[in-house]
Amino acid sequence: LILLKETGGGSVQAGGSLGLSCTASGDIDRNYCIGWFRQAPGKERERVATLYTNGGYTAYADSVKDRFTVSLDSAKNTLHLRMNSLRPEDTAMYFCAADVGGSCYLSAYPYTYWGQGTQVTVST
Repeated sequence: LILLKETGGGSVQAGGSLGLSCTASGDIDRNYCIGWFRQAPGKERERVATLYTNGGYTAYADSVKDRFTVSLDSAKNTLHLRMNSLRPEDTAMYFCAADVGGSCYLSAYPYTYWGQGTQVTVST
């Protein structure tokens, strides 16, 4: 069992920046995939960025490349997402997710563990 708790988020004007954090606890003494997903009203949950906790491959959605940066503070078991140059289309509920199945999936469905989510709203 892995427990995930997100902090951060909020409201910002277009072009601004926000940061999200996700602290993991529980059975985390292993390599696993952890990352951020987001879901806007009426849309499917989509991957924003994922990485492996052992320092392996990091993946980003094309829509956030060069604007968002995901990083892992292994000492604090905390995943960060720095979001710059935010756009109204980035408005969504952002979720931290983790899976121990061995792969960082593009789809949200295989992920076993989820945080409660935190809202990001970008206004024009």
